[in-house]
Amino acid sequence: MSKNGIRYSEEFKQQITELYQSGQSVLELSRKYGVTTVTIYKWIKQFSLVQISDNEEITAKEYQAMKKRIAELEMENEILKKGYRHIRKKTIDEIVGFIKKFKAKYTVKLICKVLKFPRGTYYKALFEIPSKRQKEANKLKQEIRTIYFESKYRYGAPKIQKALESRGKHISLKRVQRYMSSMGLYSIVVKKFRPYYSKPSLEEKANIINRDFNASNINEKWYTDITYIYTIKDGWTYLASVMDLYSKKIIGYAYGTSMTTELAIKAVENACLNVKDAKGIILHSDLGTQYTSLKFEDYLSSKGIVHSFSRKGNPYDNACIESFHSVLKKEEINHHKYYDFNEARRAVFEYIESWYNRRRIHSAINYKTPQEVYETAL
Repeated sequence: MSKNGIRYSEEFKQQITELYQSGQSVLELSRKYGVTTVTIYKWIKQFSLVQISDNEEITAKEYQAMKKRIAELEMENEILKKGYRHIRKKTIDEIVGFIKKFKAKYTVKLICKVLKFPRGTYYKALFEIPSKRQKEANKLKQEIRTIYFESKYRYGAPKIQKALESRGKHISLKRVQRYMSSMGLYSIVVKKFRPYYSKPSLEEKANIINRDFNASNINEKWYTDITYIYTIKDGWTYLASVMDLYSKKIIGYAYGTSMTTELAIKAVENACLNVKDAKGIILHSDLGTQYTSLKFEDYLSSKGIVHSFSRKGNPYDNACIESFHSVLKKEEINHHKYYDFNEARRAVFEYIESWYNRRRIHSAINYKTPQEVYETAL
């Protein structure tokens, strides 16, 4: 338990440590995930490992030089990826706008080198004096770009318009759409066909919630489900998630290589970490064998949690958590090919903890983030 009284799962601590080892600073991790720097340093000490090859040794200087070159190559690769996504028509204005956006992160020299764009052309464009109307449009476009990039290219015009309104900028949806189109900005959300397979006859269970998707406070109704994520090396992997209905926050999840009852229980265990008394909470699930097992029922009984089930052949009864898994696939999973379990695990962790819970606004909760709503209700 941290000093602020919040409990964190072992998986959470490990992921924070791995992100630190991959190059993110402690201050950055503290800001993104709401954990104090003291706590993060403690986790780093607990989980950090040093691996030395049995048949190869390099000096510290060589190691630093290698890291520097790798960092340079990664930056060049990042610029290429960002350029490919956002420079659609390859006009001078578009490329100049791209350089302006990212020059704080990368040098102008490096960007121009990677994009094979003359630096002289860029600096010449800076001296053009725009009109008052153009300045206003450019300022709005810059804010639109900022929101779009902060959302990791996931927001379309409707959500960007709402984000602008929250910042005091009142602009029509059509205007946002027009500006985004002119800048070549489009939501990356991709829908993917999801097959449904016939299942053997299932025993009917009590549907206590009965599609009443309303809650008066947090920790009143929870929804849980398991979804599939494919990796090249390890094949299918599985994510079990628990959502708090009132705040739409993912309050617990577990990720593994097998779709077991233990995985389902672990997700609920993590959801209970910051709940003093879970007695009376209604947990809704489908009729999957993980959730109808005696072991799962015994765990819920030990916590005083009431179990509600979807009706046979009615996936809409569990629509809330199904919607989250759908958004996860459309905004993150469908855009990547993960090599192995660990790579996918890190992506899931960053999406849920850094993006979905803390930064992604939701129309169902008045365009606030789940973390905002959850903390307000505490």
